[in-house]
Amino acid sequence: MHADPVKSSRRDVLSFLAASLVPGTIVLGAKNAFAQDSELALPPGSRLLRELSSTLAKAPRRRDFKTVPMILDSRDQWDHEALDAVLAYRGNPKQAFDNTEIDGPWLNLMRNSMNAQVFSFRHPDFLCVSATHGTAHLALYDDFIWTKYEFAKLTKGKLDTNTFSKVPDAGTHGFDDVQKADGFYSSEANSIPVLQRRGAVFIACHNQVWEITGARIKAGVNPDGLSHEAMAAEFTNHLIAGVVLSPGAIGTLPELLRKGFTYAK
Repeated sequence: MHADPVKSSRRDVLSFLAASLVPGTIVLGAKNAFAQDSELALPPGSRLLRELSSTLAKAPRRRDFKTVPMILDSRDQWDHEALDAVLAYRGNPKQAFDNTEIDGPWLNLMRNSMNAQVFSFRHPDFLCVSATHGTAHLALYDDFIWTKYEFAKLTKGKLDTNTFSKVPDAGTHGFDDVQKADGFYSSEANSIPVLQRRGAVFIACHNQVWEITGARIKAGVNPDGLSHEAMAAEFTNHLIAGVVLSPGAIGTLPELLRKGFTYAK
């Protein structure tokens, strides 16, 4: 079921995208991606953020590509409905993080910003967006791609799996004590799905998809002998649940800033 955008309860259920993105389908947001942890964790009074979350849950994500070009030149090649909804967001404040380093503090900075905006400055409709590229973009692919294309080697042994896409123990609940040092709002709960539950949006970068697939081909990591265009399509089809694909993160940042988002690095 989808979140009710006008419901005043602190708990609304959001159906995110299916966690397993199967080529040959267009994911419509109808299947719950977090079967054991599907509730939104938005603060009371976050009416506009709830509306956006509901819209994003319903917005289609095309994940049936056979090939994709180097430069996306048609709106149906990216998640334009979802991206348009983010750009049109009427709530304030709203912040866009330029996230590039997978081993940097990017999720922690987003969490800290959300905590301060919501609990300190009392802005329940605060929207936190990640314009994700660079090595941070590795966190936006599912386990299938991580294994098949040997992503662990790209992290220089720091990561064996995509821990960023997993829900830690501290993130399995919501609305616990805000001051709990190992609770839902703490650094122990730093993960993409937990921040998504809190209303954060993670924007993926097609340019990064193109660059990493080209690098994998040059490195000889191409088990199916795919063309560059076909491998880029496969990577796109295996973005994790809830992610919004853009033509390019750096190119999307000016669009976000034009709409009133504050830049953060």
